[in-house]
Amino acid sequence: MRLPTYAGTLEAYRLTREPLVPRAPEVALTRTAFAAAHVISDPLAERSPWDTRPAVDWDATLAFRQGLWDQGLGLAEAMDTAQRGMGVDWPTALELIQRTMQAARAHPLKPRVACGAGTDQRDPVDLTGAETIIAAYAEQMEAIEAAGGQIILMATRALPAIGATAKTYARVYDTLLAQAAGPVILHWLGDMFDPALKGYWGTENVDDASDFVLDLIARNADKVDGIKISLLDQAHEEAFRARLPEGVRLYTGDDFNYAPLIEGDGTHHSHALLGIFAAIAPAASQALEALAKGDPETYHALLAPTVPLSREIFKAPTRFYKAGIAFLSWLNGTQTHFVMPGGFQSSREITHYAEVFRLADRARLLRDPDLAKARMRTLLALHGIDG
Repeated sequence: MRLPTYAGTLEAYRLTREPLVPRAPEVALTRTAFAAAHVISDPLAERSPWDTRPAVDWDATLAFRQGLWDQGLGLAEAMDTAQRGMGVDWPTALELIQRTMQAARAHPLKPRVACGAGTDQRDPVDLTGAETIIAAYAEQMEAIEAAGGQIILMATRALPAIGATAKTYARVYDTLLAQAAGPVILHWLGDMFDPALKGYWGTENVDDASDFVLDLIARNADKVDGIKISLLDQAHEEAFRARLPEGVRLYTGDDFNYAPLIEGDGTHHSHALLGIFAAIAPAASQALEALAKGDPETYHALLAPTVPLSREIFKAPTRFYKAGIAFLSWLNGTQTHFVMPGGFQSSREITHYAEVFRLADRARLLRDPDLAKARMRTLLALHGIDG
């Protein structure tokens, strides 16, 4: 078939790799791995997609999660991968959390599920200070705990929007951690993922922000399971995790450098809370299995081809990465269409999708090559390309 390139040409491409077969790990994993999953739309039920709640195909959405759990992965639910604040509102997210927790309890592997709590149910104009932001967070935290989920305290756009100082951040987070029923996962998301989070923790200086967060964790260590860091900076993550209190985990959110970070340096290692793991689940699961078996060569052999794929999916503007996740889900038959909440599939260009197709093949992640090829040709035709 002929695929477009970034040089503006069409080049012949032939599928080359034998796909990995999804399966459960043969041994207990030595790293906790949360895959952040997307939401699958119901295009037949969609009405005014830019102005109303998204229509969700609940059966397909939950089946996708079942597939992750079957491979031994945990789930990060209702996060930015699920288009929180970018097409998916809080009522939809809450229903997603409740349905997911019910399904998780029935799953034989009893998977870990952590769920995002934020402030997106409130109009930003009403979030004028620490108390209103705390109240908004608390409402979502209580709902997640009632559903049986672990809390991820998602970074909120509300704090940068009011120009919050470090003192305000401390007030908000100390209060929320004191209110939480159990240990939570903190969430440090860089502005490459969401420009509205620029200056989070009250400063644009990463070293100052790191010192603030480490102090926050130290004084609340009994309420912090770990922290997810998504700054796409391997050196920073390695230095930060070495300073964490004993027992507090670093969950990497670095979709560029996850392989060495998860393997570790012999003294410290990262766990995972990654959007890319939802797209590369067979490779991720089987690589983590190899690591647990003491086989780093197989670990890297499985993950190395996924890194170019992840870097393409998360290329700048990084916040549009959700489109690549949903595209691979469509190619692999875990959804019947390539429609996203709010029409988000239009956030990337056809050359990007062609490159994702090539790289997914090279990473052995096109489960049914004939189906993937047919669907790629459909997308090419919609762009006026005879593939």
